[in-house]
Amino acid sequence: MKTSNALLFILVLLYINASTEWPTHTVCKEDNLEIHYKSCDPKQDFALSIDHCSDIATHTFNIRAAMVLRHSIKELYVKLEMIINGKTVLTYSETLCGPGHAKLIFCGKKKGEHLYYEGPVTLGIKEIPQGDYTLSAKLTNQDHVTVACADFTVKNYLDY
Repeated sequence: MKTSNALLFILVLLYINASTEWPTHTVCKEDNLEIHYKSCDPKQDFALSIDHCSDIATHTFNIRAAMVLRHSIKELYVKLEMIINGKTVLTYSETLCGPGHAKLIFCGKKKGEHLYYEGPVTLGIKEIPQGDYTLSAKLTNQDHVTVACADFTVKNYLDY
């Protein structure tokens, strides 16, 4: 029995190592709005969910997000790019954690710690752009190392 368990364990490890990309996750899917994401970090996936897709169109909505940190966060920077038909049409960057300002509760977390957040998020936008596009998000730390990254596929047919 121990030999078969060991063999099964080795096969699972080989399968995981053979995988070249993470699966696509559904954040939300309703009548006129779909959001999916795939981690673009080959070594780490993360979990993200939203209570109701339609809440995103409001100013504040509730999320749940979780991951294990592979790198410490003394400073944290986000870079967002909106991509339509393979071309970047909008770029946004912001410092989320840094000397003198910490906008997030997990600023200062160390490598190996679990990040879990459940609560409200405010995007600061009035509406989600209509159409089909990709939103690429990359979080880097003080060492310019990727903490997390994902490509979000958005299909929005909401009529505001």
